[in-house]
Formats: sequence, structure tokens, C-alpha cells
Amino acid sequence: MPTSPIYTKTIIIPPNAIDENGHVNNVVYVQWMQDIAVEHYASAGGVTAQGENATWVVREHKVEYLRPAFAGQEVEIRTWVEDARRVRSLRKYEFVRTADASLLVRGETDWVFVDTGTGRPLPIPAAVIELLSPRKRLS
Repeated sequence: MPTSPIYTKTIIIPPNAIDENGHVNNVVYVQWMQDIAVEHYASAGGVTAQGENATWVVREHKVEYLRPAFAGQEVEIRTWVEDARRVRSLRKYEFVRTADASLLVRGETDWVFVDTGTGRPLPIPAAVIELLSPRKRLS
């Protein structure tokens, strides 16, 4: 069960996201995953709640490419925090083409909460976990 509600954003695929195969480049999806994660976290007040000497870093991305997407298509990007453990948080993603509701890509990112000075993992503050609780509507 997700820790947070689903955060959504709809985009129109720009021409610069297209690779030599004529569809969205795989690396672009990873960038969009990071972008929407940061946007979701900031919109919930996470940057303020975490404090000045801490940040999140990506430990691992997993991405499953199911169908291609093309320039000009409208895609809904969905993300949510699946769980939060002592110093880590698992975030999931879905990319859905709005015209036919096709699931294009699904992925997940394992994030680690760290001290900005030492780079060492820190316990996730209770205030941050509270911000991402399912009671809050974030989209």
C-alpha cells in the first residue's frame, strides 16, 4: 500500500524527447521520474521539513518500458511514495498515454536520505514522513 497519495502531472511529449528510433528516449523517462519526484516532494513541503543539512539521493532506478510514446502525445505521469523505511524511501511511477489509457512505462526509484556534509544516511524525520502520508491530497 502506498505511503502517499498519487501525484499526477500531464505533459505533451516535446520533439527533443525523441530519439533516433522515433520514440521517447529511455533516458528521458528517467529524467522525468526524477523531475516529478522532486516536484511532488516540494509541493508537499518536504524541502522545508527536511532541514538545511539533508537531502535525498538516488540509490537505484528500475524502469520497465512497455509501449513507445511519440512527439505531441499527451502523457499523464503518476508518482507516489510506496514506503519509507529508516533512511530509505521507495517511490513508484507510471506513464500513461491519455488518448488510449495505455500504460507506457512503470518504474521505481530507491531514494536515500543523507547528510549533505558527510554524505552519510540519516533517519528520515517524522515531519517528512507525515507530509507524505495518505491523508494529504497532493495533486
